Amino acid sequence: MLDRITAFFQRIGQAVGRGIGLLIAWLVWPFMAAHGWYRQRHWMVKGPILALLVILVGLYGYFIWQTQVWSGFNPNFVESYRWSERTVPAGQELPAAAPAAAAAAATPAARQCQSSAIVDASADLIDMNVNQNAWISSMLLYRLGLFGIDWDHTPFLDNKASFQRGVHQAVRRTSAELVDTLGRVRGTSGINSNLQDARGNLQFDEFSWYFGLDPFGFKTPSPAYYRTAIEKLRAFNADLTSCNATFDTRADNLIQFVDRIANDLGGTAAILRERSENNSAGWFDTRADDRFWFAYGQLYGYYAVLSGAGADFSQVIRERNLGPLWSETLTRFRSALRVQPAIVSNGSEDGLIMPSHLAVMGFHTLMVRSNLVEVRSVLDR
Repeated sequence: MLDRITAFFQRIGQAVGRGIGLLIAWLVWPFMAAHGWYRQRHWMVKGPILALLVILVGLYGYFIWQTQVWSGFNPNFVESYRWSERTVPAGQELPAAAPAAAAAAATPAARQCQSSAIVDASADLIDMNVNQNAWISSMLLYRLGLFGIDWDHTPFLDNKASFQRGVHQAVRRTSAELVDTLGRVRGTSGINSNLQDARGNLQFDEFSWYFGLDPFGFKTPSPAYYRTAIEKLRAFNADLTSCNATFDTRADNLIQFVDRIANDLGGTAAILRERSENNSAGWFDTRADDRFWFAYGQLYGYYAVLSGAGADFSQVIRERNLGPLWSETLTRFRSALRVQPAIVSNGSEDGLIMPSHLAVMGFHTLMVRSNLVEVRSVLDR
């Protein structure tokens, strides 16, 4: 009996070995056939093919490097701004510094106003996306996909692109609010041209490369537009510092700003919930990672923007006794940003081996949204 059992398992092992051998042969055969064909060609044929392969390997090496190295990524980067030390809301005139000598008093100093922390955060987020890193979504090899399959539908090399698009969503939403409400007086004054240009550039297609088919012809790539938006945002802040621009820090503007962000996060939470409830393939869900990292990037961006809003609207927050609730909201953001799984899993919510990271991120997103709704409620009283 023992001999029969041993022989049975030996046959199973041999069958598995043959199967693996056939699979490897099937995978290697095209390369072996191409090698045989290439070896018989003339050098005038070999040369261009070899050059093409070298270029392709170089491009893929650069592409893989850019997708795996995240420069400037730091969920705690807002602490470096030291916004808590600001005492004047955005757009209001700064108190004049005491003159160093009596002679200095004879020459009136130029007026200076407080710059906007929201604008600073937005510009720096864009800078991280397109200057400190390559904008992955418009790179040629990302556009081509994996053998024609969209990278977002694979478990490979798409996390950084999704994160960047999430950050960009936060900045794009913020730029719209800057144009429509925050950069105007009660919505009746003229639209600031720098903010308008920044919004227009940030609305540009995220996937544009140097050449496209629809419409056919040469194009300006997405990162060029976003870099222009950085210049326009910094130009607005320069004008604001010189008291030549407007930043309206009324409570109703903050209400609308917080409300729009809460709605945006609510939509993301719904996407996470839908994917979590209708797909439970664990580590094998190829769309779970891009859903997760888009939400993460969106929270990353809004954490910076709302941290800046706390400085810009410091007077409103102080007058409405919002300090503890505002601090708790930012703490919720930090809790969400601490969730950084090496491999995103979309398993069952009570899974032991394959957990549901989408459910976890959805929970944190809803908790942040709940705090923002409460902030809005207090402001609206």
